[in-house]
Amino acid sequence: MSDPLTRGTSSAPPVLGEGCTQRYDPQALTPEDGTDFADAAELWRKLQQDEQSPTDSDK
Repeated sequence: MSDPLTRGTSSAPPVLGEGCTQRYDPQALTPEDGTDFADAAELWRKLQQDEQSPTDSDK
């Protein structure tokens, strides 16, 4: 962007479905859309493990 006074614009990626089943088209998403989360599976495992582990307040 060469002109600092030019307004930035954004647009949503294409969607599939409609109403309650509407979701972004996974084939159209790119890392530029913020979809690259390589550690998601590890985070999910950790959260599930933390949820199953009893805490001191649960005893």
